[in-house]
Amino acid sequence: MRAMFSSIAPRYNFITKAFSYGMDPGWKRLGLRLAGLPERARVLDLAAGTGDFSVLVAASRPRAQVVAADLTFAMLPLVRNRGIEQTVCADALKLPFPDGCFDCVFVGYGLRNFPSLPEVLGEIARVTRPGGSLVSLDFFLPENAVWRGLYLAYLYAQGALWGILLHGRARTYTYIPDSLRSFVTIEGLSKALRAAGYDSVAARSFVLGGIGVHHAVIGPDPHPRQGTVSRRN
Repeated sequence: MRAMFSSIAPRYNFITKAFSYGMDPGWKRLGLRLAGLPERARVLDLAAGTGDFSVLVAASRPRAQVVAADLTFAMLPLVRNRGIEQTVCADALKLPFPDGCFDCVFVGYGLRNFPSLPEVLGEIARVTRPGGSLVSLDFFLPENAVWRGLYLAYLYAQGALWGILLHGRARTYTYIPDSLRSFVTIEGLSKALRAAGYDSVAARSFVLGGIGVHHAVIGPDPHPRQGTVSRRN
């Protein structure tokens, strides 16, 4: 996975907008509004890619502390080139941050790529302060079975087309439908968030359930959580 994302890093922003027909920036601005960040917020942009959420937070909250983290080292210079100074190459299942140190964690198109959804949600909850929040934007399996099949076929065809045009390899961008086949619906993620200790979970659905934006607020005592190891610097 790391090698694959390293190869597509220079074209990551283009592909994100191509797959969303230009709607991706609007979805991310919605996520920022839902977060309701304080002026001096401490924010983690997890699976940051090229740092879209980081840039949005920095522009709207100049006094915020923003950390962009990604498993793919090749993404981090692209984030720094956009003015985000704090970048970390990190595994989302073993975040190198103390308990409760962030007001909000943003994840753009990342949750479906992690090997264990419950584990990564537990780790995100660990580094979020009580009353803090998670904002996630991602692809989802639509509830309707017919639309689900059409949607996956569409994503596969579009991914293969862009893979051939940009890299000469059809499989380059078919990782999106491939990762989605074993993921959840929008309601499925809402249930997983509640199970991870989030008291308030709200979701917005787009593309007939194929894209979702979640905003979830962590409960008053998220640390420690069963099966989660506390990690401190």
